[in-house]
Amino acid sequence: MFVKRISTQPFADQKPGTSGLRKHVKVFQQPNYLENFVQSLFNSIEGYQGKILVVGGDGRYYNRQAIQIILRMAAANGFGKVLVGKGGILSTPAVSCIIRKIKAFGGIILSASHNPGGPDKDFGIKYNISNGGPAPEKVTNAIYIQTGKITSYKIIDTEDINLDKPAVLQLGSMKVEVINPVADYADMMESLFDFDLIRKFISGENFQMCIDSMNAVTGPYAIDIFENRLGAPIGTVKNGTPLEDFGGGHPDPNLVYARELVSILYGDKAPNFGAASDGDGDRNMILGRRFFVTPSDSLAILAANANLVPGYSSGLVGVARSMPTSQAVDRVAAKLGIDCYETPTGWKFFGNLLDAGKANLCGEESFGTGSMHVREKDGLWAVLFWLNILAVKMKSVEEIVQEHWYIYGRNYYSRHDYEEVDLEQANILIENLRSLVPIITGKQFGKYQVNYADDFSYTDPVDGIISNKQGIRINFTDGSRIVFRLSGTGTKGATLRIYIESYEPNIKRQNMDPQKALEDLITLSNEIALVRQFTGREKPTVIT
Repeated sequence: MFVKRISTQPFADQKPGTSGLRKHVKVFQQPNYLENFVQSLFNSIEGYQGKILVVGGDGRYYNRQAIQIILRMAAANGFGKVLVGKGGILSTPAVSCIIRKIKAFGGIILSASHNPGGPDKDFGIKYNISNGGPAPEKVTNAIYIQTGKITSYKIIDTEDINLDKPAVLQLGSMKVEVINPVADYADMMESLFDFDLIRKFISGENFQMCIDSMNAVTGPYAIDIFENRLGAPIGTVKNGTPLEDFGGGHPDPNLVYARELVSILYGDKAPNFGAASDGDGDRNMILGRRFFVTPSDSLAILAANANLVPGYSSGLVGVARSMPTSQAVDRVAAKLGIDCYETPTGWKFFGNLLDAGKANLCGEESFGTGSMHVREKDGLWAVLFWLNILAVKMKSVEEIVQEHWYIYGRNYYSRHDYEEVDLEQANILIENLRSLVPIITGKQFGKYQVNYADDFSYTDPVDGIISNKQGIRINFTDGSRIVFRLSGTGTKGATLRIYIESYEPNIKRQNMDPQKALEDLITLSNEIALVRQFTGREKPTVIT
């Protein structure tokens, strides 16, 4: 085996987004496309020679081929060892767990998260640094600079290695260890939660649950944790085999795309508890019997009940949420007397807070929650957290949520997504909103008066880095608000996200349908942003 240096030319579209580089599979399959990005990554970092790299993905189409390329390039560039999940499988939180456990130099995750998979669908690649978290902007910016001036990449000339059997192999001068993708992560979960109590609780004759892995990466993890370690009946985990096209589904755990689970939990013989995970295992959806828990409420409830869980029994030092996430967790933080940080969207912004010990629980409205145990959001961790709370309180999901609203009030909240909108029109919509920011304060819209408006800017309290233009916020004098932003996680056109929130302290008015409770604000959001005019849509693609 020898190192080959292959001449290449830059691609102009390799700027990483919120969670790495995401494109259609066919884009990545272009000659030199993946190789250019990987070499640019290696060119932008220093001190990795002889060190350990963790590599894995969610099993989507092109995952195996991409891993073989990355392994050969890592060997050619001087890494000492690569740990790769059996079958090329590693969930995103598992990669973070392993990086932190073995003190690896970093990791490469192959996933487009909740986006669909298949030969005509999506693929993605992102780099995680030595703390286990997504690369911060200074790293992704450095990678992008390298993509613009790359002239060659290095790769060793050899056949593919066998990823389907745990083993230690040699690739040039670099070792490749094919590992059990589940063990380290599952062991960590067992250290954080009271498995004995949960095991006893879920074995009760009056409790049934359903876990939907959506033919994505968490299938093997969920089967090992819930069926093998916790003793849930075989078949508790649905769609537990990772498939390259996710079984033709869309691995996004929401009320639209997780329709199979929703139909079960809202059926005549509904179980007590249901949960779903996304493509790479970092998101979650929680359901009770005919009851949906919003991600914002879920974060607040985990924070309010953290003392009931062994891994968090000593208390929380602080919490953090992304700016569009509802302010429900802010109320919990205020009652606990701890700090609450508001960050831009993107898990990388939580990393500094967690590393600095300023927060140890964090989350975002896009079905992601996590803590200091890894540096990623973590879907199955959230499910276990809920089960631990249920096992202690011996109440239903709905009872726990309503108890929370009684104490803290309810933040009615909804997100309206307009997917695959024309990018130029979406950008014009946002620029029009930005032009309103300086002049809209004090303006009256029906019963709502604008208290202030801004284009959210964040100054990191740890390193002082400033992130501008993170979303348009319109805040009203009654505490309601509307937020507009373009998502950076799609691969086609733009996704316009509109977030609508209103606080209701009156217990007698806390059981309305959110779309009804927020009806006036939803109408107002469309009027202010001229949504129909710029998107051509009469209604959102997805409402959560």
